[in-house]
Amino acid sequence: MNWKDLIVEVTSVGSAGNSAQPVTGVEYDSRRVRPGAVFVAMKGGSTDGNRYIDKALAAGALGIITDSSPTFDHLVVYQAGVPVLEVEHGRRALAQASAAFFRHPERSFAATGITGTNGKTTTAFLTEALLNHANRKTVLVGTIEYHVAGEMRPSVHTTPESRDLFELMAEGASLGATELVTEVSSHALDQGRAEGINFDVAVFTNLTRDHLDYHQTMEKYFAAKRLLFDGTVYPAPRVAVLNAHDPHSARLAEAASKAGAEIRTYGIGQGDWRAASYRLTPGGAVLDLETPTGSARVTSHLAGEVNILNLLAAFTAAHARGVAFSELVESVQHLRPVPGRFQPVNAGQPFTVIVDYAHTDDALRNLTALARQMTAPSGGRVITLFGCGGDRDRSKRPKMGQAAGEGSDLVIATSDNPRSEEPLAILAEIEPGLRSSGVRYTIEPDRAAAIHLALAEAGPHDVVLIAGKGHETEQILAGRTIPFDDAEIALSTLAQLGYGGVR
Repeated sequence: MNWKDLIVEVTSVGSAGNSAQPVTGVEYDSRRVRPGAVFVAMKGGSTDGNRYIDKALAAGALGIITDSSPTFDHLVVYQAGVPVLEVEHGRRALAQASAAFFRHPERSFAATGITGTNGKTTTAFLTEALLNHANRKTVLVGTIEYHVAGEMRPSVHTTPESRDLFELMAEGASLGATELVTEVSSHALDQGRAEGINFDVAVFTNLTRDHLDYHQTMEKYFAAKRLLFDGTVYPAPRVAVLNAHDPHSARLAEAASKAGAEIRTYGIGQGDWRAASYRLTPGGAVLDLETPTGSARVTSHLAGEVNILNLLAAFTAAHARGVAFSELVESVQHLRPVPGRFQPVNAGQPFTVIVDYAHTDDALRNLTALARQMTAPSGGRVITLFGCGGDRDRSKRPKMGQAAGEGSDLVIATSDNPRSEEPLAILAEIEPGLRSSGVRYTIEPDRAAAIHLALAEAGPHDVVLIAGKGHETEQILAGRTIPFDDAEIALSTLAQLGYGGVR
């Protein structure tokens, strides 16, 4: 493939120059440019790739695609003797150029996109597992990790740039994968990172307060999510799978239906796919499923009402992708919890320790409610440890403090990823919510010390919740990042307290 072969697939507003040399790659990061690569210079949320055209040329870029042609130094490009393609939408051009370079792997896939504030990761993992059990090979893209036909890759972003997504699909297609399951964040939808993917199935889990540092208002946050369904920017899905309990689903159903999508809802006691009744057990839940295609009683190894909803969402999505109801029912027994999502840590202690990613007030309410259900028979306490990330929406901090306090007997507020902010300043904004809840609480900015306090406080039948970071293995501080895995820290702390065993 040469320059002319590539750009014929890119929507442009102008061009200059040509090259007969073979294109060796498509890149949007100048640091990844190698000789023969085409550099897509585009405006981003925090920087402008057009500022790095000279670096891309120095690294051997064969050509430049730009969404800001009036603002860069044309002389530098002219002297380098490379062709330029001018485009209106940088991310759309990136998707088009990437699709062309990787020989359109998206045409080999049926895509399922999952969006929502909470539950995206678990729903994506469960959907992939159900498809795998039906002998479908998959590519999974999400917060914790990426999967390419069963091979695990580290996750860089919840939803990567289109170029990286096309590369993952190309690798997956070469290994026989035919299903793409991806979390689709509101940032990605708003910024156009999902360009080039035609989602066959789109899933909405819920919408609660989060990411207002980026979206500013809940209405703008909702509008970003709606883009996956309404056909205005991305093609509308064939099937929209919506949470019957969330009030935003009615508006999504109207928009998706108007765009031509089939609507399927799920829920507990309501929805097309529903748990008509359920019973929580120490190891999960027993559900009586009622669906348009059949009814069944199933036993799930995932704990709590929230995971019942996640399972129903995955069931509905996998069935929309053609997996038979009987296969779905048989698969449930094989499903396991997702790393960092209600993950138990066991060293033989007489109390329960759970690591979870809950980092919004709604997620904390769900988490503490589940812990309260677990302690109800024995009268044990709920001890919750959490923090709030720095350089993020400050308005949710007191709300998280109140949510944790209302659901717990003791709260230990600590650092999450403080980033450039002073940890004690973040904790000071959490504290009013804790005070208003009336809960007994402690402030400890050192997260490792806070975990020690929580575990040392716990007695028989208590549940200790270590919330906020979940699967993460690092802590981001001002100017540095350190290794930090909540589950590993908890396990070593339990050993210090005299407990020995396996997680």
